[in-house]
Order: sequence, then structure tokens, then C-alpha cells
Amino acid sequence: MHPTKATDALIIIDLQHDFLPGGALAVLAGHEVIAPVNRLANLFPHVIMTQDWHPKGHISFASTHEEEIFSTITLPYGPQVLWPDHCIIGSQGAALALQFDKAELILRKGYHAHSDSYSAFVEADGKTRTGLAGYLRERGFTRLYLAGLATDYCVAFSALDAVSAGFETFVVEDACRAIDQNGSLAAAMTKMRAAGVKFILSTDIAG
Repeated sequence: MHPTKATDALIIIDLQHDFLPGGALAVLAGHEVIAPVNRLANLFPHVIMTQDWHPKGHISFASTHEEEIFSTITLPYGPQVLWPDHCIIGSQGAALALQFDKAELILRKGYHAHSDSYSAFVEADGKTRTGLAGYLRERGFTRLYLAGLATDYCVAFSALDAVSAGFETFVVEDACRAIDQNGSLAAAMTKMRAAGVKFILSTDIAG
């Protein structure tokens, strides 16, 4: 078994109604992460959650550009996949699907109209930081475990940036699900492994 430590933090990525079945940007079988995430939240001494939080007319929405959903355009910061309108600020779809009293921080991301933000650490422009790395360092956390949605986007980008920021980083595989468009999951897994992200199952973690 893999015991948790006082310097560990569980980061639950974007477990929101719009990413679950029936949501505006539903991740296939996204609801299946709820049971393992619930178990993990009871095992870890520290829990952090992220929340996708977009204004209407966000730059990542296909409707903003009158383009096809899931098409890709080039923006000043690089390629941008265009998504259906989702996680609109204050909407039911943006609400967290699980509430944990022990969550010490809920980090909202993607609220700048001009930039997407898959990662919990750095926005899509590669420059605008959320402040999460500094928060984690000040709290003395050294080892991070990521779970949630979706593996190939917000989980993967967050994991890569976590490693880059100097944290030992695990992705809890059975507590994540992917969008997997055009080979995006395989590409994300390759990048994460190459960067030093480690993978673990929720059943291997002990409190």
C-alpha cells in the first residue's frame, strides 16, 4: 500500500456538473470517478478542488467564433480547441458535483475572457499564473495526487505544470476519465510519463 503523509495534497480537478453525463461538455463515464474521489477525499489530510469558471462569450467557446465544436483555431497563445459553452459563471453546470467540508481551497480557473486555462497552475498563455504553486509551497506540500476530469486536458496540463513547479506528482488513474478526441489521451499520457508524472490506483492508497 501507498500511505499518505502530512505533506501530501489531493487536488480534485473540475468535478462539475457540465463534465458529467447530461452536462454541456460531458466526459464519457465521468460519473465513474465519483466513488474513488469520495474514497480519496477521506484518506488525504489535505484536499484542494479546482472549478472551471467561464464568463459568457469565453474565447474557448465555439459559439464565440461561430465555428464547429471541437474544431481548432489559432489564438495569440497558440492552438485552441473550441468547446461547447460550459461552466458558465454562476450556472448549475459550473457547480461542483461534490462538496467536501475538508476542502481547504477551491481554485477557480478560466475566468479571463481572453484565455483558456486547462491547468490549475498556469493559464493557456503560458505566463499567467494562478498562484497555486506558491500556495502549495507556503503550506509545505511536496507530493500531489490529481484526480478528476478530464485526464487528457485539465488533469494532464495540471500534472505537467505540477512537475515543472517541483512537486512529486501522481495521477490517480481510476479516479480520472478522458475526453479522448483525436488521440488526445494517448498524447497526454506520453507527455506525462516523459515529464516524470507517476501513476497510481486509488485502491493502492492508504490513509
